[in-house]
Amino acid sequence: MYTLLSIVAFLLYVVWWIIIIQAVLSWLVAFNVINTSNDFVRSILYTLQRLTEPLYRPIRRLMPDLGALDLSPLVVLLILYILMNIVIPNIAASLA
Repeated sequence: MYTLLSIVAFLLYVVWWIIIIQAVLSWLVAFNVINTSNDFVRSILYTLQRLTEPLYRPIRRLMPDLGALDLSPLVVLLILYILMNIVIPNIAASLA
């Protein structure tokens, strides 16, 4: 069971970094630091968007529309933090 919890914790950690990287890249694109006409950059952005969109979609349905400000990555990161630092350690402690 500890192995399964370790795998879940690792996957949550990877998702955490995917969201961080996607958010930073979206800011760089918004401020015209990265040019999206480059095929490599566009493929990375597209891949990250495809990976994170299923996580953001339910949050976006629940949250009010704030125009250009998208807080769904922040909410998903908060949920991931709670899972990684509260839920998983409590499950591991209850198994011991």
